[in-house]
Amino acid sequence: MSSNIRAMNILGLSCFYHDAAAALLQDGKLVAAAQEERFTRKRHDDGFPANAIEFCLKYAGIQVKDLDQIVFYDRPFTKFERIVQTYIATFPFGLPSFLKALPVWLKEKMWIPQRINEELNYEKRPLFTDHHMSHAASAFLVSPFEEAAILTLDGVGEWETTTCGKGNGTDIQLLKSIWFPHSIGLLYSAFTYYLGFRVNSAEYKVMGLAPYGEPRFYDLIMKELVSLKDDGSFRLNMKYFTYHYGLTMTGRKFERLFKEPHRNPESKLTQFHKDMAASIQKATDTIVVTMARHIQKETGMKNLCMAGGVALNCVSNSKILKETDFSDMFVQPAAGDAGGALGAAYYVYNTIMKNPRNFVLRDVFLGPEYSDDEIETLLRKYEIDFVKYSREELLHESASLIAQQKVIGWFQGRMEFGPRALGSRSIIADARNPKNQSIVNLKIKFRESFRPFAPTVLEDKTGEYFRPDRASPYMLFVATVREDRREIPAVTHVDGSARLQTIARDQNPLYYDLIKEFERQTGCAVIINTSFNVRGEPIVCSPDHALRCFLRTEMDYLVMGSYVVAKENVRKEEYAEILNEVFEPD
Repeated sequence: MSSNIRAMNILGLSCFYHDAAAALLQDGKLVAAAQEERFTRKRHDDGFPANAIEFCLKYAGIQVKDLDQIVFYDRPFTKFERIVQTYIATFPFGLPSFLKALPVWLKEKMWIPQRINEELNYEKRPLFTDHHMSHAASAFLVSPFEEAAILTLDGVGEWETTTCGKGNGTDIQLLKSIWFPHSIGLLYSAFTYYLGFRVNSAEYKVMGLAPYGEPRFYDLIMKELVSLKDDGSFRLNMKYFTYHYGLTMTGRKFERLFKEPHRNPESKLTQFHKDMAASIQKATDTIVVTMARHIQKETGMKNLCMAGGVALNCVSNSKILKETDFSDMFVQPAAGDAGGALGAAYYVYNTIMKNPRNFVLRDVFLGPEYSDDEIETLLRKYEIDFVKYSREELLHESASLIAQQKVIGWFQGRMEFGPRALGSRSIIADARNPKNQSIVNLKIKFRESFRPFAPTVLEDKTGEYFRPDRASPYMLFVATVREDRREIPAVTHVDGSARLQTIARDQNPLYYDLIKEFERQTGCAVIINTSFNVRGEPIVCSPDHALRCFLRTEMDYLVMGSYVVAKENVRKEEYAEILNEVFEPD
């Protein structure tokens, strides 16, 4: 393209419901994307994504006036219609919930076009896409497939909770849908609530807890709660649920069915709770696989694309590959509402405007990055002792520290988009040490001891450690640790599985080379990788966030850019000064 031809700029937005985000396309290429929570430090921030927008525009070197279109991932008026109709249908039970929700809608959520225009001084009228079309586009239009079946599953969009469809070229057809209140996402969230975890935030805890239990309630769930047909369509027995009208997910009838009360958060997890987790996971697997089999049969496609919050369930994803005739599948890594921002933008660019597809998502390093000068300025501001290394020295030193059983905060390059840390904002440690599972959980992440850790393995060494031998760059599939390679206990779950991340050098050269150097030193091509945050916090974004997180935990070393900070060299009296300083979000 000639330098005097201006690029077409499309900004996709998601906000006001869950996981606000912004994503920017330039001539069909995804150049920047970020979630608002990373800047404000408010987990799952659902407000207007002002900081994420500012970052995207700044990174691309453009201003609001240079945008050809802003696209919102949802239709708020249709969603409000669903909410009103639901409350009318359940009156008077839904009145308290309705009275709580109404002011927020009348003040904020009904006026999204005006809010976008006012916040950004944007003169055009924003476009809107259907929620599940945004999910479908986010998966198919950035996939490597020219044609594919499409499956979207979440809690609820406007009315739809699940859609089945197909994509060909730039065209997307949604063939079937399931409507609220019948929702596999809300079914899973109901059990999340019942087990004492936070809804729309901690469903992954249920997935991590499931291998500790036996699915002894599976038959009861499929008999009393779910009516599943051969085509994957289903209905829930709504007498057991309260989410469609109340402020909770389940009530007394649910508790009577399972003969146990709702678990209080932070109370002891018993075998009953573990068995419940195993049971709802098996039920979810059954429903998702049944849907996938039917859509494969109906479309004849060999490839599958998935998005929506349920698509983050890596156990169910793996069941699809194992138990259906699909040859390959692509799960959009920011599968929840945040990814709807990029899906809305691509739907307009490719499907509405009919521009040819020219981009395949090969990594998610789409957020802010920080220079060595910025990092050094921060360290000098707080008089933190550091050592600066060359690239090769940094890799050697970091790998050596891991081998010496040190836990490292690893802060490098552009921040990841989506819920997983994939080697830019990660906490890393030696997977061979069984003690590291509890050390990192309890002393660094401050979270439940049962939570498993993901391994990162060199992609070309995957088959030596795991089965099946397939790439999994976004931690969206599970694999079984080979019986003859169980020397990595810190990432081997109780059932012998692992939520796998594979890394190829072209995806993240520095992270790949770190693990390669660790392999050279130890003979092991696998390390622990977990997100650089503590429980209840978003993943760190800036060097300031990383330093604060490092000081609040028992991490041993912080590796930011070319700099290595040893915890033992930071004077204790400095901790309080740094952590108590008034914090201004980026």
